Amino acid sequence: MPFKSSIIVRRLFCSSLVVAASYATAYAKDDLPLKPNVVLIFVDDMGYGDLGCYGNSKIKTPNIDRLAESGQRWTSFYSSGSTCVPSRIGLMSGRHPALLGKQKLAASPQSLMATMFKRQGYATAILGKWHLAGYPRNFTQSPMHPLKCGFDYYFGTPGSNDVPAPAGKRQTRDVFDVCGKFTFQVPLIRDREVIEFPVNQELFTKRYTEEAVKWIHARKEERFFLYLAHNMPHAPVFASKNFQGTSAAGRYGDVIEEVDWSVGKVVAALKKSGVQENTLVVFTSDNGPWSMFGPHGGTTGPLRGEKGTSWEGGFRVPGIFNWPGTIESSTIGGLAANLDLFSTFATLTGGDEPTDKPGYISTNLSGVLLRQEASPRTQWLFTGGSADAFRSGRYKIHLATKTRSSDPDTRKRIHPVKHDPPLLFDLETEIGEQTNLADSKPDEVARLLAEMKAFRKN
Repeated sequence: MPFKSSIIVRRLFCSSLVVAASYATAYAKDDLPLKPNVVLIFVDDMGYGDLGCYGNSKIKTPNIDRLAESGQRWTSFYSSGSTCVPSRIGLMSGRHPALLGKQKLAASPQSLMATMFKRQGYATAILGKWHLAGYPRNFTQSPMHPLKCGFDYYFGTPGSNDVPAPAGKRQTRDVFDVCGKFTFQVPLIRDREVIEFPVNQELFTKRYTEEAVKWIHARKEERFFLYLAHNMPHAPVFASKNFQGTSAAGRYGDVIEEVDWSVGKVVAALKKSGVQENTLVVFTSDNGPWSMFGPHGGTTGPLRGEKGTSWEGGFRVPGIFNWPGTIESSTIGGLAANLDLFSTFATLTGGDEPTDKPGYISTNLSGVLLRQEASPRTQWLFTGGSADAFRSGRYKIHLATKTRSSDPDTRKRIHPVKHDPPLLFDLETEIGEQTNLADSKPDEVARLLAEMKAFRKN
């Protein structure tokens, strides 16, 4: 989808940019910005190539595309991990999941994102998938329950919608091919009460959206942080009846188009409540798509790899920021990661940051959002499943790689292939990571290895 040039945007949105300029000036003088509401929409296993604004021609996503066109669309936005839990660890803590050391999140729930918002007087809610506490025997009493981690309200599932697997089965392609909406025995929980077991998975997106709309209307007189963490499109994928069979991209496309409908409803609720111009909406995914499951997974577009790998397709995800009258329409090529949202939100709301926690490397993106400055992040460490990589600027090295996380038919783990010397790719000239430049650029390999070592010690 084409995006307006900055010149056209300035002409079309002159009055909005005056507001943004005033906001930026106040911020530059070290005055606290007007504290925005924050709606963080976090989808599960959506690929970089699943949205119209990122090049998909089959799946229709007009609501998300409008957010991108009128806000910032980032093209090098990374998840903190290429699977569910590491990504959420980074998001909620601002800490790199590979650099936590011995101090786990359960030791300091007061340092998580929602508690930062609470200390600023925000109403807080999570609707959807939590997955920071594993699967304890009684999740409702877990010390890592969302209500113990800064949220006032919780409506969702403890973790992924494919756990536990049916008796005697594993989460394999053939099970996903034939499973029904009640096959996986997943509980739906409101605060500390299990209200449905097993939950009807066809209704996940619809019910979370309805809850979000009601919650926004009820909190319109307050500052609020809404974390809308969709279970979809994690396999097995399900859409409600109004969306079944409607997409040109099959069942998976139906699911993405319902997520897009959900985004439209949330934005409409913000507008109807009169709070849209003071609300920052962020849309992103926890990691890349589970493409190995065929019609149950998405696409990475031009990227190599998928969920569970250190290739760009495992980590690079959609990153969209929208704040009417404050964020200017633009496409941002600089690096950022979902863990950078912690520092960014803290800066915009006047909140505190857990800088004393091991692995806290969140960087403040507000300069990019408000003034289109260069992103402060120039490096990223890709870890998980023994596949390690590191990016600095345009170059990226791979010390070990995998084609996928496991075998889709047996779920046996795929062992990584180690590379000595590491593979080297230039992501500015070839986003698909196909041409290994290690032999012709040994100095770049050595530089990145040294930077990677320093990054790990940070």
